Amino acid sequence: MVARLILILGDQLTPSLSALTAARAGDIVVMAEVMGEATYTPHHPQKIVLFLTAMRKFASALRAQGHTVAYTKLDDAENTQSMVGEIIRRAAEFGAGEVITTQAGDHRLRAALDACPIPVTTLPDTRFMCSESEFTTWAAGKKQLRMEYFYREMRRKAGLLMDGDQPLLGRWNFDAENRKPAAPDMLRPKPPRFAPDSETREVIELVRSRFNHFGALNDFGWATTRADALIALNHFITHSLPRFGAEQDAMLRGDPFLSHALISPYLNLGLLDPLEVCQLAEAEFHAGRAPIEAVEGFIRQIIGWREYMRGIYLLHGPEYLTRNALNAQGKLPAMYWGGPTKMACIGAAVGQTQTHAYAHHIQRLMVTGNFALLAGVAPAMVHEWYLSVYIDAVEWVCAPNTLGMSQFADGGVIASKPYISSGAYINRMSDYCKGCAYDVSAKTGDKACPFNSLYWHFLHRHRARFTSNARMGQMYRVWDNMAETHRANVLADGDRLMAKLAKGEVV
Repeated sequence: MVARLILILGDQLTPSLSALTAARAGDIVVMAEVMGEATYTPHHPQKIVLFLTAMRKFASALRAQGHTVAYTKLDDAENTQSMVGEIIRRAAEFGAGEVITTQAGDHRLRAALDACPIPVTTLPDTRFMCSESEFTTWAAGKKQLRMEYFYREMRRKAGLLMDGDQPLLGRWNFDAENRKPAAPDMLRPKPPRFAPDSETREVIELVRSRFNHFGALNDFGWATTRADALIALNHFITHSLPRFGAEQDAMLRGDPFLSHALISPYLNLGLLDPLEVCQLAEAEFHAGRAPIEAVEGFIRQIIGWREYMRGIYLLHGPEYLTRNALNAQGKLPAMYWGGPTKMACIGAAVGQTQTHAYAHHIQRLMVTGNFALLAGVAPAMVHEWYLSVYIDAVEWVCAPNTLGMSQFADGGVIASKPYISSGAYINRMSDYCKGCAYDVSAKTGDKACPFNSLYWHFLHRHRARFTSNARMGQMYRVWDNMAETHRANVLADGDRLMAKLAKGEVV
């Protein structure tokens, strides 16, 4: 019998993966660390370490289970440094005439494997609640693809927090009880950190020597095996889930994690299963240890947003990545790469991103994303930044979150209005504004928070598109009722800030 190659990609570290369950005696499992994957965007060094270490440990686990694994390390002399190159090399080595793989998540890799000269049999990725075909069927004929209705279908399918066909306690959504500011709390549980073992330290040194990307490597403490990912998950479920809902949108200096789960990288790598994660959270509600608003909000992020974003990405295809509905053409300010800034909120969000490869969804959406949108930064540059700097950034989830939800580049496929705000929202939800060089309460002038004038400047320059938007009409009425001289001053401040950003000056 001619050998077959079983190709396992870096985010397919799941024993029940469709390609692995299809393996038969004599098949060769192929895994490869290649520069093509490590450098298609300048990934945060911690992200590279996480992927490579988790891959190496997964390969060892497969060998222990009896699989024959042909594993290529990044610095192997014979490494071709491309995924297709490694397939060709291994096929020649083992006399294999066919490749079996699970469908890649990203369009880029799908295209590369489609062009492989060795025949590739692609199996569906069954690790998601909603298959590609199911999402396509759900989307067919709908004028608007709103996540809320998709989420309800996923709740029904999974049976999570359900009473028959209806939601438990009669409500699908408990956001009204969530999203409160947080106070500093020395007793707030901290997520577990995993000290690098010898294998992880070897990868850290490899990455340190090979990559000069944005991001620190000195504080790597992410889980690199399923066993450790389960420890991280159970710690969150036991200690932080009860506070998750209330604190999910809060931001505090010196407390980058608050009560967040920090399990998204493990879900994206395949070390954790989305349904098992949600079932553990649901059990905490039924046991009386976590409130419904926290559990429902958490489950919505997993089987609602995560699955919905994947569906949107796959439905719209590679063209989605090129969208720029607002024709934004500005450059990404240097402060996003650790350059100087006088804005405390940007400094805090970028600083913890540099240190931990992590910022939670509101720091991404309403601080860095909000500013980029108001400042007219080209959405492709914003997308590349998010894809590069975060530990959980893979394209299928990053692109729709950034281009659709954050930057409105898709023209409203995901969001019914742009996610923008003045400095008042950031001041309400964080302690960033205290001690900032800018005054969040000032509306105009050199000391006014840049968010304040840029907010109105954005609304003014995009009025033709948004004035009839039902969710934005009130803000245009507020703008129109301002004194003409005040509006002129606000727009002049916005022009001045836009000019400074265009020239690369510090704001």
